[in-house]
Amino acid sequence: MRNHGSPVGAAGSIQRWSGRLVTATLAITLTATGMAAAQDDRMTPTEIPAQPDAIELGTGPLPGATAREMWHSQYGSKFARNVTIATLTPFLPDPAKATGAAVVVAPGGAFRTLSMENEGWDVARALAARGVAAFVLKYRLNPTPSDMPAFERSMRELFSGAARPPRTDPEQARARLAPQIADARAAFALIRRRAAEWRVDPDRIGMIGFSAGAMLTMATTFAGQDAKPAFIANIYGPLSPVTVPADAPPLFVALAADDPLFANSGFGLIESWKAAKRPVEFHLYEQGGHGFGMYPKETTSTGWFDAFARWLAMHGYLKAAR
Repeated sequence: MRNHGSPVGAAGSIQRWSGRLVTATLAITLTATGMAAAQDDRMTPTEIPAQPDAIELGTGPLPGATAREMWHSQYGSKFARNVTIATLTPFLPDPAKATGAAVVVAPGGAFRTLSMENEGWDVARALAARGVAAFVLKYRLNPTPSDMPAFERSMRELFSGAARPPRTDPEQARARLAPQIADARAAFALIRRRAAEWRVDPDRIGMIGFSAGAMLTMATTFAGQDAKPAFIANIYGPLSPVTVPADAPPLFVALAADDPLFANSGFGLIESWKAAKRPVEFHLYEQGGHGFGMYPKETTSTGWFDAFARWLAMHGYLKAAR
């Protein structure tokens, strides 16, 4: 089905962000605080959904990984784990509405799972409806137990250490992100290679990430070399201070004040962008918890996407370039 909104086919900075890998790993969407009570929080194994338009990125299998890719449902949404082959799924707008702008969408899930629906496909469809081509990045993940009860236990154990995460050597953490950064770079390269076919302006490609995906977005911006996103969005990701390059792209940030993982860590990222005199917009919602994404909730955090769309419009991305 190929109708409107459907799928078609700086070292210091990166070290600081990579040094937060353990903390970001605790950004577990599936244990998100503030999730709507009516949603089922049980993890239920599901078949891998058909993904006929997912394009392999050619970054190869994750070294040393042996477990096969698996999927489950939770909160009425689909999650992937044990991803060893990175893919990119395009969601293209109606050609009559296409603005030429594009966004790489990086779901979150602690680098152990990916919230493919709530932080991936649903975001991409909403962007396509506004004339922006969206590309959902299914990046490679750290392996988890194949057995669902063992996986659930491993996530609970991981989350239980959130209050006092162990120290991580920045160089080691940076190395751990290398596969995901490679996947993101490959995504940008693929979009630019097929830009004419997908009606995308190669100079108007941005990136949005959620939680761990937000960390990947920032890492790609600082260490992605050839990726060079035109704009970036950090949705409930770490906000530690960074060294901002002179040509840093416009930044959009959304976070809930009751986020149990990142709300009490300060707003150094925002201050860094402001100090560098680079464009930044920050939305701090009173409530929403962690992992709200596109879930319908009774909190104002549900309005983050409309705010993001207005921000894109302000920067000219919801109109075709002249």
